[in-house]
Amino acid sequence: MGRSGHRPLTAQRLSVLVPDSAAGARADRFVADASGLSRSYVQRLIADGRLTVDGRPLRASAALEPGARLELDVPDAEPVDDLPEDIPLSVVYEDDDILIVDKPAGLVTHPAPGHRSGTLVNALLGRESAAGLGSIAGRRRPGIVHRLDRDTSGLLMVARNDAAQAHLQGLLKARRVRKTYLALVQGSVAAQLGRIEAPIGRDPRHRTRMAVVPDGRAATTGYRVRERLGGWTMLELDLVTGRTHQIRVHLASIGHPVAGDPLYGGGTSRRGPDGLSRLFLHSWRLELVDRAGERLIRAEAPLPDDLEGVLESLRSDVAGVLSVPHDVRVTS
Repeated sequence: MGRSGHRPLTAQRLSVLVPDSAAGARADRFVADASGLSRSYVQRLIADGRLTVDGRPLRASAALEPGARLELDVPDAEPVDDLPEDIPLSVVYEDDDILIVDKPAGLVTHPAPGHRSGTLVNALLGRESAAGLGSIAGRRRPGIVHRLDRDTSGLLMVARNDAAQAHLQGLLKARRVRKTYLALVQGSVAAQLGRIEAPIGRDPRHRTRMAVVPDGRAATTGYRVRERLGGWTMLELDLVTGRTHQIRVHLASIGHPVAGDPLYGGGTSRRGPDGLSRLFLHSWRLELVDRAGERLIRAEAPLPDDLEGVLESLRSDVAGVLSVPHDVRVTS
């Protein structure tokens, strides 16, 4: 890890010296950032008593003191017990380290309560086997370094080994993966270019949702207008940070929720334009450097047919309005 006194992660133990800059930070958040492990996985390890300071167990919410030595016992990777499934995968790019897949809408990224099968992980196991995927994110997430919501389509990176998984996690943490999305939003966005900088955290009134909150984590989304289509606008978005539901929360916060969003949209935006049956959000382009640092990988996935069909319908509607003749009557 090479920063803040961190020692490289082994199969058994992570030792971290808390720097001055982390004074008061939550233990679970700091350890997750330092290790590259997911915060939820770190919280499970802490609940099992695996995080200690000076030999004493530490709570996930504990505020850290500078100079403290944290020790996290990380168990050896458990064998993946999820079943491989013959689910078709569209692979846009692959090499010895990385797969980039075009995830269809409706496919959950990894198994979770209520989704034990029929996920991207099951599809990956059917294609690669567990031995062909990175293991450091835990047995439920082999190869997974980031995720897309179930109803978001498009590009997702997958690590084929532990070294690649660490590399991709490092790139994501350093914000060196350029992630570009396409979204249809409600209303006519006035500015051709814009940047939304607003912290995101758990919505205090609705705990299942995220929101722009003063004490949230810093989040930045850039956008560019591609097309204005009557009461809707097609945007190209750069996801600078990667907070949960970031694009959806940010766009809703400026009064332009994503079309078809059941969680953050309201009224017309929740329903979306005619023909839309899901969230109009698509991970369109990924750009990153390979593990050797010698080559730029750039992958693109075109809009799926269902979303392209919605756009074509809107374009036809706009063209029809523009072509309708208007009678001009002069009265005295």
